[in-house]
Amino acid sequence: MAAERTEAMSARLDDLEAIEAAIWRELESAARIRNHPWRVGVLATIDGDAADARSVVLRDLHTATRTLLIYLDPRSPKARQIAAHPLGTLVMWSATMGWQLRLRAHLTVQASGLEVSSRWARMKMTPGAQDYLSPLPPGSPIAHPNPERGSREHFAVMSVKVLAVDWTEVHAQGHRRAQFDELGRRWVSI
Repeated sequence: MAAERTEAMSARLDDLEAIEAAIWRELESAARIRNHPWRVGVLATIDGDAADARSVVLRDLHTATRTLLIYLDPRSPKARQIAAHPLGTLVMWSATMGWQLRLRAHLTVQASGLEVSSRWARMKMTPGAQDYLSPLPPGSPIAHPNPERGSREHFAVMSVKVLAVDWTEVHAQGHRRAQFDELGRRWVSI
């Protein structure tokens, strides 16, 4: 799959509509394919007067609404930050494609409801469920690196509603940048 992607991306896209469509196709792939370079991105939020950033895993995508889904512990600092300041930026990089995305987004955290319970029903059967079974909130001091796990899940779904895409292509023939937002599609200087 990576070889096919490399071959497909070796021919540069020059049409902004085609680039935008390719971005969303790649994001759909990233939600399904574990080793896709955009599967893990860096989410920046606001913590009081400071920026805070961490790696997050793309779990699902609703292309029609331009919404990405990421799992988290609702007791985490990022959940508190999102409640106070619901705007953030998700950055993704693919060396294979030479593409960087900066997704400016509105963030919401949902800790209950059908979407959360149905996703937890699938997640609890995987090793990843351990991340959501700690009796302590993320970032709490612990005595040793392998703490006991509880039986109650602390699981939530973060919706990342993309408001704007800033796309940069790093290429031997010259770097390019475009933006896609409520104003439309346009090339911008690098």
